[in-house]
Amino acid sequence: MVYKALTIAGSDSGGGAGIQADLKTFQELRVFGMSALTAVTAQNTLGVQGVYPLSPEAVAQQIESVGTDLGADAVKTGMLFSAEIIEVVASKVKQFGWERLVVDPVMIAKGGAPLLQEEAVSALKTHLLPLSMVVTPNIPEAEALTGLTIRTIEDRKEAAKRLHELGVKYVVIKGGHDDDGEETVDVLYDGSEFFYFTSKRIDTKHTHGTGCTFAAAITAELAKGKTVQEAVQTAKSFIQAAISHELGIGHGHGPTNHWAYREKQAR
Repeated sequence: MVYKALTIAGSDSGGGAGIQADLKTFQELRVFGMSALTAVTAQNTLGVQGVYPLSPEAVAQQIESVGTDLGADAVKTGMLFSAEIIEVVASKVKQFGWERLVVDPVMIAKGGAPLLQEEAVSALKTHLLPLSMVVTPNIPEAEALTGLTIRTIEDRKEAAKRLHELGVKYVVIKGGHDDDGEETVDVLYDGSEFFYFTSKRIDTKHTHGTGCTFAAAITAELAKGKTVQEAVQTAKSFIQAAISHELGIGHGHGPTNHWAYREKQAR
């Protein structure tokens, strides 16, 4: 059985985030990766030097090409840039009946560059989130989507409830942006119960692409038929290994190590 996952996202010329990170993650987890580009970015570990969005028609045709031939067991979205692209993606998800949809609501690059137009946030909430199985915001993204100020675990739980009310089946609010304590806690909400995934906080600046990689790992596991809880647990282990065994490349926020999890499993 060959499991297949499609990523609909932007390209990162530096290779640490975006579709490059997604495809590496799919491969490492033994899932065949396919892609539909929404934008080309010129970026490296120091920041984003340029964003060049594709037309909604170009995005739609890429998805059509994959959907009508190869198909997908799970789909992930990352940088979608505009309301028009979001609407096209939502339309295609409905057309092909893709239920295992993971939405990583990418809004801002690690260096602070905006990757989603302000008016597109409303389109994301209206058109795409109601179709998604899982949404994986970090704390700033969860704040932007809910209008809440998030400081505590209770705040995260309230944000998760509000996102679930938009139609998302499972909400994962990541804790990496919470600087308190020696651990990071990701909160998973399934509409009735909360689950907590804890890991040791790693003091490093090499975290470029962590959000993309985490969501891609969830997507890969869902493509294999794993439950959301199982997929999140594997993704947590995958990204923990990727951050722990840093590559140390670039002069800024360097990428994570996508092969660290496989090497750890082989020991």
